[in-house]
Amino acid sequence: MSTTETQTRTHVGHAHGHGHGHHHHDNTYLVSKNKNDAGVRITRIGLFVNLGMAIGKGAGGYFFHSQALVADAVHSLTDLVSDIMTLATVSWSLKPPSERFPSGYGKVESLGSLGVSGILLGGGVMMGWAALIALAQHIFPEAMEIAAQWGLMPHSHHHHGVGEMGPSIHAAWLAGGSILIKEWLYRATLKVANERKSSVLASNAYHHRVDSLTAFVALLMIAGSNVLTNASWMDPVGGLVISLMVIQAGLGNTKAALYELADVGVEEEMRQNVQQAATKALADFNSSSASDVQVRHVQGIKSGQNYLMDIELGAPASWTIEQTRGVESLVRERVGAKVRGVKKVRVRFVANTSDQPDFMDEFIQAKDGSSLSPEPEVDQDHQEHDHNHSHGSKDAEKSAKKRR
Repeated sequence: MSTTETQTRTHVGHAHGHGHGHHHHDNTYLVSKNKNDAGVRITRIGLFVNLGMAIGKGAGGYFFHSQALVADAVHSLTDLVSDIMTLATVSWSLKPPSERFPSGYGKVESLGSLGVSGILLGGGVMMGWAALIALAQHIFPEAMEIAAQWGLMPHSHHHHGVGEMGPSIHAAWLAGGSILIKEWLYRATLKVANERKSSVLASNAYHHRVDSLTAFVALLMIAGSNVLTNASWMDPVGGLVISLMVIQAGLGNTKAALYELADVGVEEEMRQNVQQAATKALADFNSSSASDVQVRHVQGIKSGQNYLMDIELGAPASWTIEQTRGVESLVRERVGAKVRGVKKVRVRFVANTSDQPDFMDEFIQAKDGSSLSPEPEVDQDHQEHDHNHSHGSKDAEKSAKKRR
């Protein structure tokens, strides 16, 4: 059975889990080296198509004076830059941990995502502001001219000629072509997703459909600006609407990257997947050894493409270290094999009779504020030893001087 098929089966029933934001774009097929796999092929095709369309629409929007098309080009970049960042950092995120980086290098991707998301967010804000100014120049030309004379607003450079007439009709061809290509990608990706029952590919197909809808908005606004009388204001409206979508995606990506860098806990779905895999491993062990080991609690954090999980197991209080080590290895191996992305499993054992499971007891409790000292507490015996040692050193120095 191929690696891709195994990964796909693990996440069945999760087709719409990524729909609430671009930052949950799954890169399973993107980073796979199995080029003969249909899912990998369609994902790579989508990556190159997004790159070509972003460049084409950006250049077309600039030359054909369409703010809606430029905004749509930047919107195409929202998923593309995430994919490129993953490809650029995947070799780092998969490097084994070191003494200097004991949790691995997955946060390199999180840092890159934060930088790229910030750039996208800034780009969306600037595009939105430019579209807002252009719209105001169409609706309140006299007021905007006065504001420009006072230095409050930039001067309008398109009182005459193309700018006054709105975007060129040729921009509509690019928007229409974008719709057709994205719809084809949506259907092709969804077909493979249904054949594989893959939620990851279904999510990718959803993103293609969203991109085709934004291109449709751009097409409507460009066509309306050219067909309707005195409707050149429609193009900046389209640019403003799509800019808001870019800002929303940028905010979502930035928030996700910041949460990841702040070690926010993994989502409930990942905890359930880990708990199910560990419970099944323990069920097999308990039935063969007549033991009673249970999963009490699961938590973890995400580091790039990697998940670092903690599992608390309840075991008989009479167990030896050798017995716990065997179960720990079994659980770690089974969870790593069954749950995609898990790169570290830390297992701790408590007695079955312990209180409510909680990892908070691993933290050192703060003392009463009045008793806290700026200096760390020093052991009294150790302090006396240092004191005697310093006096001995001084006496030795004095006797050495006398001998000289």
